[in-house]
Amino acid sequence: MNIKIALLNGDGIGPEVNKQAVKVLQAVAKVFNHQFEFKEALVGAIAIDETGNPLPDATLEICKASDAVLFGAIGDPKYDNDPSAKVRPEQGLLKLRKELGLFANIRPIKAYKTLLDNSPLKKSIIEGVDMVIFRELTGGIYFGEKTISSDGKTASDLCEYSDYEIERVAHLAFQSAMKRNKKLTLVDKANVLETSRLWRKVVTEISKSYPNVVLDFLFVDNAAMQMILNPKQFDVIVTENMFGDIISDEGSVIGGSIGLLASASIGLDKALFEPIHGSYPQGKGKNIANPVAAILSASMLLDHFGLTIEAEAVRFAVEATIENNIVTPDLNAVRNFGTDYVGDTIANVILNKSALNSSNQDNINFGKSVLI
Repeated sequence: MNIKIALLNGDGIGPEVNKQAVKVLQAVAKVFNHQFEFKEALVGAIAIDETGNPLPDATLEICKASDAVLFGAIGDPKYDNDPSAKVRPEQGLLKLRKELGLFANIRPIKAYKTLLDNSPLKKSIIEGVDMVIFRELTGGIYFGEKTISSDGKTASDLCEYSDYEIERVAHLAFQSAMKRNKKLTLVDKANVLETSRLWRKVVTEISKSYPNVVLDFLFVDNAAMQMILNPKQFDVIVTENMFGDIISDEGSVIGGSIGLLASASIGLDKALFEPIHGSYPQGKGKNIANPVAAILSASMLLDHFGLTIEAEAVRFAVEATIENNIVTPDLNAVRNFGTDYVGDTIANVILNKSALNSSNQDNINFGKSVLI
């Protein structure tokens, strides 16, 4: 298969983690006889610095001409610490989602057995957690009308949803639940918000088309608590834009690092794949950023194009690497494995499945794997 991929590295550690995702995709291409064509483009703070626009027209055109987008991260302290900035990196990503019609964000959350101690939550609570969050991505309060009074003392943000916006992401969530454990949880605030009451009405109606899926409901405040108290109860979650943003980031504590969480943003004919972590400017250029989320995002790209065996090969390589404790400092501060080394290891497992076996375990334990 030939896939054209727009490579939007962005800011901070974005270029470093994307480099590892590309490395892994190139290993997949070699083993499974595919061709992945990458074309780089500017986005975020670096794009503002060079063009004055967080999403230059040239970047948007490259994305529209590609089959998929592999996205790094955006954000820079000079904008993060200046709430008065008129042009911001985040505007580029929001516009990109809107322009490409990326209406559903899919975020898997999984607890890896060898990393259970990294989570602040008890092993008994998180062991076995395996859920997927479907977040509506182009509606709600993030895209609603925004106003501020002339004296700057009153502001408002409009939260608005149509039944169509809810239907399309709900169908994706139900379809995912059908392939998993057949349970779907709608997270809303229907006791207070009219938009949430519409969500509950529409999703309940759609559930009639999926009689084998058990549908339940949680208010977002209770859902946030349940994510910590009993995350194993969840299989598939569907929710609106802002609630999904918050709930999925909260889920990062389950795996012990936000550097493990991948995501896919899906539209009718375009898709974007990105780690959910930020640009982490403090780690830029230090070779300490965790590339796993970016690499798992690449595996979701493969899934999206029906390359299931290839995607499984990537996930196998990631899990094998983690099980052998070849991880970045966010997961093990004692061992000295950098971003590049972890990426190299995962790529090599794909190229040679026997790469991480008992014969070189002693070398691995000394931090001198013979893989590279």
